[in-house]
Amino acid sequence: MPKEPEAFAEKVLELLHRLKPQIDARLTGPQELVVNGRRLDLENLHRLVNADTERGVEIVEQYLDHLFDEETLGVAAMPWDIAKTRIMPRIQPNTIFKHLSEEMVAHIPWVNETSVVFVIDMPHMTVSVTTEQMVRWGMTPEELEEVARANLERYTPELEFRAMESQEGGRAMVLALQDGYDASRLLLSHLFEALAPRLGGDFLVATPSRDMFLAMSPNPMDFVKKVQGRVNHDYLRLPYPITNRLFYVTRDGVAGTDSKAA
Repeated sequence: MPKEPEAFAEKVLELLHRLKPQIDARLTGPQELVVNGRRLDLENLHRLVNADTERGVEIVEQYLDHLFDEETLGVAAMPWDIAKTRIMPRIQPNTIFKHLSEEMVAHIPWVNETSVVFVIDMPHMTVSVTTEQMVRWGMTPEELEEVARANLERYTPELEFRAMESQEGGRAMVLALQDGYDASRLLLSHLFEALAPRLGGDFLVATPSRDMFLAMSPNPMDFVKKVQGRVNHDYLRLPYPITNRLFYVTRDGVAGTDSKAA
């Protein structure tokens, strides 16, 4: 697959026309297609391929196949009784609303210029819950959040964090399940109770991308600055970026941090 964004998008369009000739698709920007009247952002797919270039064509074909299979296309009509056990929370940067209508996506505004969106967890991919679906189910964003957080708690009741010590004296706890919800564990109600004793009280969490979660002690500052540098790097290169800003976790909840610190 080409590395240059526009050439990459052209190749994706070529593969899509070959795999799904009945679909109406066209290029509308250097990293986007319009498919059957809906925008398809290719930035995350581009980052996925750049992380595993030898399997580039395979990754794109698999992505397109799952995106347009009958099961995924049928999600929009899924009844609440089936959907309610599959709804999960996901932290997304507010920049997604530059390309998506904020009114069409079911979400809750959060800290650090992010929002909690809700997805329906399918075997091969996740599909965002729309406002239309939420209304049809007779739910509010707050009720969806309650259901999604409860499902997240049940998803993996026991989490194993890997401890890391730094030469500067700081301590970190890393979670890397790679199940699409690593960063979402920041939303767990018992997170402070689980990690505060191991990190000396209030702590910071970095979620540069969807599949990264790193909790760390807020001191010493040399340690925090060193980690911040790595977070900045990962935020720019990894698929599904969230934020390079750190979250501050206390017994009372999660707060954002000053953007100048990033």
